[in-house]
Amino acid sequence: MSGAAVGVLTGFLGVGGGFLIVPALVMLVGLPMAQAVGTSLIIITMNSLAGFLGHLHGQQFDTATVVVIAIFALTGIAGAFTGTRLAKRLHPDRLRQLFALFVILLAVGLLYDNVGQMFQ
Repeated sequence: MSGAAVGVLTGFLGVGGGFLIVPALVMLVGLPMAQAVGTSLIIITMNSLAGFLGHLHGQQFDTATVVVIAIFALTGIAGAFTGTRLAKRLHPDRLRQLFALFVILLAVGLLYDNVGQMFQ
């Protein structure tokens, strides 16, 4: 059930879903934080590919768009390797705390950007 909800959000909003998948894997499945992060990356990759293919239908990409995609993909891969090495050095409790802080900051940022629009 939660997997379907994350899949819908991925396709509809274009979010990777890690901020939803990781807590579900930790709290509902009981995975350790580090394993939940790695597992969520696999799930996100599959969901993102499905969403991309759904949006790809009938669209053409110019050279500039392909360059932007390549830059984001390559820097994202480099960042993933760096993040993995950092996560392995952190105590699981500290990793969980940092993840919680990230989700809170993300929520605050989204609220800040969108609350005013709700009342227009």
